[in-house]
Amino acid sequence: MGYYKSLFLMIYLFNALLGVMAPVSAVHAQNDHPAVAAASDLKFALEEIAARFRSDTQSDVRLSFGSSGNYFRQIGQGAPFQLFLSADEEFVFRLHQAGKTVDRGALYATGRIVLFAPRGSSLQVDARMAGLKAAIADNRIRRFAIANPEHAPYGRAAEQALRKLGLWDALQGKLVLGENASQAAQFAASGSAQGGIFAYSLALSPSVVQQGRYVLLPEDLHQPLRQRMVLVKGAGETARAFYAYLQQPVARNIFERYGFLLPAAAAQ
Repeated sequence: MGYYKSLFLMIYLFNALLGVMAPVSAVHAQNDHPAVAAASDLKFALEEIAARFRSDTQSDVRLSFGSSGNYFRQIGQGAPFQLFLSADEEFVFRLHQAGKTVDRGALYATGRIVLFAPRGSSLQVDARMAGLKAAIADNRIRRFAIANPEHAPYGRAAEQALRKLGLWDALQGKLVLGENASQAAQFAASGSAQGGIFAYSLALSPSVVQQGRYVLLPEDLHQPLRQRMVLVKGAGETARAFYAYLQQPVARNIFERYGFLLPAAAAQ
């Protein structure tokens, strides 16, 4: 009996030790590969930047892409992200006011939107959307894709552009709302919709650019898409290094190649 008691005690202590060590290991892994919450318009540009960061520094980050509004709520509720790249700087400012970030962050880019028509669509794309107006009048638009304006900044910009040109009301009942800009691009590029409005950066991506045609919409059709990033309180060394890397020429050049307008130092 004494032997079995001793064996049971050893197993108990070993499992207890594992229980203590596992959270420490998990925290260590999290700090080594910090979670980054990024607006979905950044998907292709940020994946390329992260690959360069990995090659240059032998450090890595875990990227998640979605709508800025959803990430704003998640971080506010304590989600374990260490860095937030928002498509709307107001979300960053509000998180800072709530005491969730180390500062007010840095402006990293200004985004643009496009009107897109997939292969096979009769929609003619033009900067003032006259072709879209004609297609609606002819009942050639059954579905039109944008991101959800309630929490996706690119969806809000699409709504503003459509309202300014008097097309918003005519599209009610035809809108297909993506959870974010990337999903809206997928709906439009796949042919599930006859057209859509989404981020210029996504229209330039290899998986979308060959699926249809697009036109860059004028900046005066919507409020500026000022995109800001910020470190969340408690961010580790790798997250801080990536944050700094995103402001270096190698990252800025990639952002520019994907259609983002880069901020001047004075505008940050």
